[in-house]
Amino acid sequence: MAKYSFRVEVDPQYLPDQSAPGQNLYSFAYTVTITNTGDVPAQLISRHWIIANAVGQTEEVKGLGVVGQQPLLKPGEAFQYTSGCRLRTASGTMQGSYFCVAEDGERFEVEIPAFVLDDGSSRVLH
Repeated sequence: MAKYSFRVEVDPQYLPDQSAPGQNLYSFAYTVTITNTGDVPAQLISRHWIIANAVGQTEEVKGLGVVGQQPLLKPGEAFQYTSGCRLRTASGTMQGSYFCVAEDGERFEVEIPAFVLDDGSSRVLH
């Protein structure tokens, strides 16, 4: 097992009641579960997201913590939160990283694997 390691799992969801497709506005929620899979307690300090829509426009979001918190996770502990974003297209992707500091002072980054945001309307055209 790695000394400094977090696992990140993301469950995205389209929010039709908060979207206005006719105005090119699509809302999504995503629930993130962060688990400390390492040997040392560590705190999530900041986040960096790269959000891309279907036409390649990207937006970067950086900030302290997640949903106003900077959780300290002991080995085996998990923290879950839900946040959201809006796109101008019916689909897109998100990916990024968390900056963390372990209890022993070691700094490390945790990759957030890319995941797809999609309103479910994708059709195969022939």
